[in-house]
Amino acid sequence: MAAQNIEKLLDTAMSNIKSMVDVNTIVGDPVETIEGSVIIPVSRVSFGFAAGGGEFQTSKKEDDDNIPFAGGSGAGIMISPVAFMVVTKEEIRLLPAKNNAVVERLVNIAPELIKQIKKIL
Repeated sequence: MAAQNIEKLLDTAMSNIKSMVDVNTIVGDPVETIEGSVIIPVSRVSFGFAAGGGEFQTSKKEDDDNIPFAGGSGAGIMISPVAFMVVTKEEIRLLPAKNNAVVERLVNIAPELIKQIKKIL
């Protein structure tokens, strides 16, 4: 009986989490600028979940099917911006949301650097 009650508790909690987190939470809705560029936000979603419960008996005798059940669950969600994808007619760039993302910036400007070096040579 306790296993069925805990299963119901978990099903309810997980369905609520599913309704809160979907693909649009991670890859946001695109925003078009006046110049025609499209900006798409990209986020990281983390969540934790815990649930538990059990049966307990009162002082009077009860049959196994009517033992009271106590349980609870909890969840936490954290959404943090990771980057913005900027799509123009000429290129697609990934701009990190954090200032200390030097490697990502180098990867984004590498094609332009190669073009410049080829022009010089």
